[in-house]
Amino acid sequence: MIESNMVMFEQEFNQIQEVCDKLVRDANAIVVFIIDKNGQLIATSGEYETIDTTSLASLTAGNIAATGGMAKLLKENEFATQFHEGERQNIHIQIVGQRVILVVIFDERSSLGLVRLRVRKANEALNAIFESLLQKVQDPNTTTPFSEITDDDIDNLFND
Repeated sequence: MIESNMVMFEQEFNQIQEVCDKLVRDANAIVVFIIDKNGQLIATSGEYETIDTTSLASLTAGNIAATGGMAKLLKENEFATQFHEGERQNIHIQIVGQRVILVVIFDERSSLGLVRLRVRKANEALNAIFESLLQKVQDPNTTTPFSEITDDDIDNLFND
């Protein structure tokens, strides 16, 4: 499982962003979000300017947590997929590799079948990216932007 406080490298972030951009196009979606299970927005693509992304990310993570509780009551591991149908917009939510949450918002220009098909392909791509990221993080030879910061550097920040 990827830690919520791990560093996201630029290469993997760009790959995740590419998957989101492709999913918006291929599923004819309004917007696509990748959210961690703590409710932090990782990536977004599409028409998200009018959406309170912070609230949506937080509420989605809460929804996943609540649904996870229901799954445990029913002796299931989790319910990996959720779908919410609205009057004008629909939300498809998919847990990706027990790591992150993929959210696709779409309207009548698309269909649930198309979204599910495209999410399946995106899920595979995202799983590969997060597996690669996990291996990179666990590699003792991998340096992070924080590896060169010492405790003295941190202390000096607060001594001014």
